[in-house]
Amino acid sequence: MLRTRDRGTLEWGARTYVMGIVNVTPDSFSGDGIEEPDLAVAFALTQLERGSDILDVGAESTRPGHRPVPAETEIARIVPVLEAIRNRAPSAILSVDTHKNDVLRAAAEAGADMLNCIWGLPPDLLETALERQMPVVVMHNKTQAEYEGDVMDEVLSFLEEAAARAVRAGMPPEHVILDPGIGFGKTADHNLRVLQQLPRLVALGFPTLVGTSRKSTIGKLTGRDPDDRIYGTAATTALAIGAGIDVVRVHDVSQTKDVARVADAIVRNWRPPGWM
Repeated sequence: MLRTRDRGTLEWGARTYVMGIVNVTPDSFSGDGIEEPDLAVAFALTQLERGSDILDVGAESTRPGHRPVPAETEIARIVPVLEAIRNRAPSAILSVDTHKNDVLRAAAEAGADMLNCIWGLPPDLLETALERQMPVVVMHNKTQAEYEGDVMDEVLSFLEEAAARAVRAGMPPEHVILDPGIGFGKTADHNLRVLQQLPRLVALGFPTLVGTSRKSTIGKLTGRDPDDRIYGTAATTALAIGAGIDVVRVHDVSQTKDVARVADAIVRNWRPPGWM
C-alpha cells in the first residue's frame, strides 16, 4: 500500500492507478508543455478532474536531444505550480519528476508527496526521500542504447539493485515503484522487448509503473504524430495491465481511465461502485 503524507493511500493490486502528466516546460517532446504557471495549474486541475490518481509534475524536458536546465530554473518553474496545485487540491497526490536533489527538496517544501526520477535513485535523492518519507519511482536509463545481452536482463538487474539499496536504507518496499524506462536509453526494438517481458518486472515483487504515452516507438509503429497516439498508447496500457503493472503514466487521462477500468475488470476482477 502506498501511503502519502496526509493524502490517503493507494492499495496495490486493487486496480490500476493513472499518473497524469503535467509538463511545466516549453520543450516537451509531445508539445504539451505549459510554462505559464497559471495555465499549468489549470491543466493540472483538469488532469485531476479527468481521473488522475497521481499528478506527475516536471519542469525539465527529458526528450531525446533535450537541453538540461540548471536546478534554479527548474525550481523557479515548478515550485509556484506545486504550491498552487496543493492550495487548490489539498488531497491530490503530487509527484515531482526530477533527478536533482535541490529540486526535490524545494518541491517537497512546496507540497510534493513523491519522487519520480529518470536516473534510478542516486544516493542524495534517496536520502532526501527517506528524510521526507516520500515514495519513489525508480526508472532504468542509460546514456547509450547498447546492451551486451538481453535488454530486460540489464533493466531488471539495475532496478533490483536500486530497490534493494532503498530497502536497506529503510524505505518500505511498497514505496519503491519500479519503472523499466520505455524510451530511455533504448531503441524501438529494445522498448518492444521490454514490453514483451513485463511479467518479469512484476515478479521482482515491488510496485511497478510503465510510461509509454505518445512515445516514439508507438509513432514508428503507427506512423502518427505524438498528439495522435492515443490508441497506440491504449494498446500498451491494456497489455501492461494484463502483465500486472500497477501504475501507468500518461498524457491522455480520460481515455486511459476507460482502458484501465475495462482491463481491471477482466484482469483484477475490479468493479465500479454500484455494480449489479
